[in-house]
Amino acid sequence: MADLSQEEWNAQLEGDQNAFVLDVRTAEEVEEGYIPNMTNIDIHLGQEFMTELEKLDKTKNYYVYCRSGQRSGQACAIMNKLGFKNAYNLQGGIMNWEGEIVEE
Repeated sequence: MADLSQEEWNAQLEGDQNAFVLDVRTAEEVEEGYIPNMTNIDIHLGQEFMTELEKLDKTKNYYVYCRSGQRSGQACAIMNKLGFKNAYNLQGGIMNWEGEIVEE
């Protein structure tokens, strides 16, 4: 697992043809705004979170975020245990994100 600064995460994501953006927040939080082209799987779902992760392609590069970076850090650790090689945690989460945000 790698913790990436906002700048590193954004720069790496931009040129990555194998990127998968994963939002691990709750549905309510997602409604307040999200990073474009993400997939949402709430880490609070427990076993269902693990089940959903197992369906994902482990060869992709995962860019994981939450509100502040705590839950996404936990998610990256879980993903590493499940055999995901590249999971990148967004330090500071969406609270500090300066890139594009989609609001519904």
